Amino acid sequence: MSVFGLALLALVALGLIGTGLPAFVVLIGVSILGAVVAMLSGSLPTELLSALPGRLVNLLESDLLQALPLYVLMGVLLDRLEVASAIFGTGMALMPRRFGAPLVCGLGLGAVMSPMNGSVGASVLSLARSVSPRLAARGVAPATRHAVIAVAATFGVVIPPSLVLILLGDAMLTAHTIAANLAHRSEQIINTQNVFRAALVPAALLVLLAMSIAVWIGWRQRNDSPGETPRDLLVPRQVALASISVVLLVALLGGVTAGYFYAVEAAAIGAFTLLVIGVACGQLRGAVLRRTLADVMATTGALFALLVAATTLTLVLRIYGTDRLVGEWIAALPGDDRAIAATVLAAIGVVAFVLDAFEIIFVVVPIVIPPLLVRVADAPWVAVLVLLALQTSFLLPPFGYALMMLRTALKETVPLRDVVRALAPFLVAQLAVLALVLTMPALVHLLDPPAALAADSAPLSDEEVNRRMNELLAPPEEGESK
Repeated sequence: MSVFGLALLALVALGLIGTGLPAFVVLIGVSILGAVVAMLSGSLPTELLSALPGRLVNLLESDLLQALPLYVLMGVLLDRLEVASAIFGTGMALMPRRFGAPLVCGLGLGAVMSPMNGSVGASVLSLARSVSPRLAARGVAPATRHAVIAVAATFGVVIPPSLVLILLGDAMLTAHTIAANLAHRSEQIINTQNVFRAALVPAALLVLLAMSIAVWIGWRQRNDSPGETPRDLLVPRQVALASISVVLLVALLGGVTAGYFYAVEAAAIGAFTLLVIGVACGQLRGAVLRRTLADVMATTGALFALLVAATTLTLVLRIYGTDRLVGEWIAALPGDDRAIAATVLAAIGVVAFVLDAFEIIFVVVPIVIPPLLVRVADAPWVAVLVLLALQTSFLLPPFGYALMMLRTALKETVPLRDVVRALAPFLVAQLAVLALVLTMPALVHLLDPPAALAADSAPLSDEEVNRRMNELLAPPEEGESK
């Protein structure tokens, strides 16, 4: 029956691609189907389903989930207050008048806005609306616009603080706790702040490489353009709004990374500050404020519905023993930590062709990551590799999630080969950072406090790994809750 759980995952993928229904509807439908089939076949005692309400209550009692609506509110306010226009216009006014300036400003805007937009899809829609017309007005070719917006929209996967990192941090905490208990390792369990800190250096490298490529594109195409773009005028109101927003977001990032406040506190500070600015400027009154709050509630509701649906599906998969089957596969993988991690990352990358980051965190991570962390003890390194693998897969043609969303959002017919050609240098940079982190795990620990650097778990022997994986994969005893 374990294989039937994999069939359910394939059915989820087909449902998302073929029906166009919201992800939580597909997940709940597949969960119900799996539970009915299990009960009819006699492999699922009815009383096991009584564990679901308790799982959902424990899930929703997590304090970290308070950050979800607050970060969604920040993202909506950044859009409503025309922060994107202010940041882009200010950047264009301050940068030298070269062809690459609009591309650099577009990428910079993505680095600021994407972590707050909630998902890759939301970032694509926001940047397509705010950046694409400005790039087009400055003579940027359609294929280059597609590439820049797609790359900028995926920055939110790796740049903290973001919803993706918050939710992955929570999922990694659970997975790491399970793995540490099974492996009987005495080590500090990863948390959201650890994920933030670990992702910061790779994210900075990625943004710097992307902006360098944008400058190179401008230099390479200097003969195909007038050589300079019209200089934007500095508007005091725009400069003030852009400065406040950037300073606020950088302060929140630094505060969370340094441990001065938690993710929920950072989200509350940012959301409250932007809300006060919007009301004081007169941009959030009456119908505009009502629409803003309605958008926040709708997005937050969709995220919580997805979380509940994914939790239901993972329970059904565990009942079928799919987690044990995946654990057996991971236990049988040959090679060292890097080879094992690379194999699992490749599988996650394939899944990311179909699922968004949230769906992968809610559905795939609870099944795949615990057995991986039994064999690979460096949880921050695994977390960053998962983030980079997700981001890379979202950009891989022809089915990369960001590319597919972008073609729908821009409603432009651009030959795929042109988009691939424009995207190629950015993909090379993406793969280079991923390979660098994979081969140099110390890169994610550069910002660790000295105490964390000193705490290092002893490597496990092959015999010990096999023994502990057998404990993980052992079926529950009669009467034991699954």
